Amino acid sequence: MSKGWLSALADSPLLKGQVEVVGLVDIDAATAAARAAEFGLPDAIIGTDLDAVLSQARPDLLFDVAVPSARPHVVATGLRHGCHVLTEKPMAPALDDAQAMLAQARAAGRIHAVVQNRRFVAGIRRIRQVIESGALGQLTALHCDFFVGAHFGGFREQMDNVLLLDMAIHTLDAARFMAGTAPQAVYCLETNPPGSWYAHGAAANAIFEFAGDIVFNYRGSWCAEGANTSWEGAWRIVGTRGTLLWDGLERFEAHQVAGESGFFRDLVPLAVPEAADATLTEGHASVIAEFLAAIAAGRQPETAGSDNIKSLAMVFGAIQSARTRQRVLIQAQETAP
Repeated sequence: MSKGWLSALADSPLLKGQVEVVGLVDIDAATAAARAAEFGLPDAIIGTDLDAVLSQARPDLLFDVAVPSARPHVVATGLRHGCHVLTEKPMAPALDDAQAMLAQARAAGRIHAVVQNRRFVAGIRRIRQVIESGALGQLTALHCDFFVGAHFGGFREQMDNVLLLDMAIHTLDAARFMAGTAPQAVYCLETNPPGSWYAHGAAANAIFEFAGDIVFNYRGSWCAEGANTSWEGAWRIVGTRGTLLWDGLERFEAHQVAGESGFFRDLVPLAVPEAADATLTEGHASVIAEFLAAIAAGRQPETAGSDNIKSLAMVFGAIQSARTRQRVLIQAQETAP
C-alpha cells in the first residue's frame, strides 16, 4: 500500500513539492530501504522502530500504512510525537480503539484522518451531485453489488471478517457519503463460501437503514470467480422520480419519470454531469491534498476520524449483526471530550 501513497506524492500535480519524505519505517528494514530506493529517497531515515525514527526525524506528518492490528499503536505513537496522522482504512480494528484515537488527537491538538480514497473518485462525486440536485426526486434506496475474486495472499487471507472490515468499509463509506445522512441500523448475514481461500468472512449480505427512510443494500464477495465487478462495485440509486445505474467504471445510465399515467410511466434520459471539482477525483492524491489543506486552514478534513468513525460503526454493526443473527442499532457518534 505504501507504493500507492508514495506514487501519489511523486506523480500528482496536486501534491508536487508539498511533502518531503524524511523517514520510512517497516518491521523489515530491507523492505523500507527498497522502497526508499524505488522512489529516490536516499536521505530518508530507515528504521524498524517507529518511536526512534520519529524522535530522530521530527516530522510534521505521519502516514500510517500498517496492517489494521498495528494501527492503535502507530496512531498513538505519531500523535504523541506531535504529528498530524493520516491513516489507512479501516480506521481501527475495534470501535473502542477508534474512540481512543479521537481522544488522543484532541489531546494532542493534531488532525487525525483516514484514507477513504474511493470516495475521491469521479463516479462517487458525480452520483452525489445528481442526488443533491433533486433530479431523482427523494432518495429512497441505494444498492451495491461487489463481487471480486481477489487472491492477495498475506495478512488478508488470515483476517476475521475480511470482506466487511478490509474492503466493504470503502463501499459503506461511499453509501453514507452519497446518502448524506446517518446510518441507524443493520441486518447482516456473513459467510465464508465453499472454495473460499480466506480464513473467515469472505462474503456478506447487509441491509442498512439510514435516516430519512433510505435503505442501503450491500451484496459482496471477495471469493467470487468468473465475473468480477469493478473495485467500486455496481450501483443502483433509486429515487421517487428516477433511477441511476453505475458500473463502477465509466458507464452511467439514468432515467427520470416524465409521464403521469400508464402502467409504466414514460421516462426520459437523465444526464450525469462531470464532477464539479476535478481536484476531488484523484483518489489517494485528493485525500492527501485535502488533508494538507485542512492542516493549513486549521479545519477538519472531509475524512477526519471524527467523521469516519460513522463508517467504521457501520462495519462493526454489520459484524455484530452477523454474529448475533439480529438487527443491530448503529452507534455512530463520537464520544464527547
